[in-house]
Amino acid sequence: MPRFALNVEYQGAPFAGWQRQKDQPSVQGAIEAALARLEPGAHTIAAAGRTDAGVHALGQVAHCDLVKEWDPFRLSEALNHHLKPQPVAIVAAARVEDDWHARFSAVERRYLFRILMRRAPATHEAGQVWRVNHQLDVAAMQRAADLLLGRHDFTTFRSSICQAASPVKTLDELRIEPVAGFSGPEMHFHVRARSFLHNQVRSFVGTLERVGAGAWTPEDVRDALEARDRAACGPVCPPQGLYLAQVRYPEPVFG
Repeated sequence: MPRFALNVEYQGAPFAGWQRQKDQPSVQGAIEAALARLEPGAHTIAAAGRTDAGVHALGQVAHCDLVKEWDPFRLSEALNHHLKPQPVAIVAAARVEDDWHARFSAVERRYLFRILMRRAPATHEAGQVWRVNHQLDVAAMQRAADLLLGRHDFTTFRSSICQAASPVKTLDELRIEPVAGFSGPEMHFHVRARSFLHNQVRSFVGTLERVGAGAWTPEDVRDALEARDRAACGPVCPPQGLYLAQVRYPEPVFG
């Protein structure tokens, strides 16, 4: 059976997350239903990462096995037709080797988190950003973020329901960028690693926001990391500002 990689973009708000769930809408379920319209029968797809409810994707990657040797462009066009009107789009499709795997072949994942800083509620970008009603000190946040780089036991920043075998991960990038957003000033968090623990990025951002607001110091973040205790973590930020931005493989998949 030919295997195809799918580059997937979606808004997370209408879904209970990526993973198929009984009696709840999911991104995986929406794509599998669209595949069943092309080739009748049950379909199971695998993704590079399982995003939580409300989390978005700019570059999620999944793979599927089909009977027909589809032209990749026609496959993406057909899937997009059957995904309407749901906020899910197949940006590109590509034929891959039979042993290629969206999750296990990946060598890097990149996340983006957006904070909008303004007192007025978000309107046009509601559900796309985390709005805070105060300004943030980017220099203090970056000093704290730099303390998290490298290989550490990230138990403090790991959800209590995380199923990863080990809390030890290597964080390659945690860069904070001020941006003049459409609706007001934003802070963008660019986070990069081979793999992540459950809620790790949201735990980072929620904790660093406290530093930017002046409630924590960078040294408090260092102490929280060294505590290896979930109770030492700052608040976990809401999901709506989080985007799975890109998944990288040893060789380019989509050209």
